[in-house]
Amino acid sequence: MNPIIIIPARMASTRLPNKPLVDIGGLPMIVHVWKRAVSALISEVVVACDSRVIAQAIEDAGGKAVLTDPELPSGSDRIYAALCQIDPDKKYDVVVNVQGDMPTLDPKIIRQAVALLENPAVDIGTLAAKLGEGEAEDRAVVKVVCGWQLAVGSEKKQVVGRALSFSRSVQPTGEAYHHIGIYAYRREALERFVALPPSANEQREKLEQLRAMDAGMRLDVAVVDTVPLGVDTAEGLEKARMMIE
Repeated sequence: MNPIIIIPARMASTRLPNKPLVDIGGLPMIVHVWKRAVSALISEVVVACDSRVIAQAIEDAGGKAVLTDPELPSGSDRIYAALCQIDPDKKYDVVVNVQGDMPTLDPKIIRQAVALLENPAVDIGTLAAKLGEGEAEDRAVVKVVCGWQLAVGSEKKQVVGRALSFSRSVQPTGEAYHHIGIYAYRREALERFVALPPSANEQREKLEQLRAMDAGMRLDVAVVDTVPLGVDTAEGLEKARMMIE
């Protein structure tokens, strides 16, 4: 496999204005995420952004950024648009989507998502962790139910499973895990995914991954021991500052 990590970032956050550039310990949040993705030691890391100010922040830190259409509807569309710009010859066959609002991300879990694609039957690899206290009832926490098995390939001790469903609703006790929104796509799976219209299940749950499942794609899930903090609010930002500083 020849993977690339692409981090989508946009300025038009409604709950936390200018979210990619908020200061955490003297650095913009997007720079923290970029640094952690680089630390995964997988391959090239690129930020796909909608504005020059984000690109400048990444370039000032020594990274690479690609400008994409601000009107793109999702992070998946943004990473695909960036991929087409930087790799028209299709050198990269795996594309890892790392969310730009995870400044406390543990780099090793990115590698665990990529390792799922060592199984040639898997189209998309993603991650989950045990549900925390109160998360089963929290609709802000996406739950995934899987059929569990032992991994193949280089991560043989890793417990993985094939995703059976994703939902924001309460799931049967003991079956659901906290889904983590990091995705490793085979390039052809990403190409197919962004060309598909939103599915009925996706629109009902507001979960993009259901589009892939409804189209018959196989999503496998690796269980990890840490959930990166997603910063969407001022309260989340203060928590990230305390954790990092």
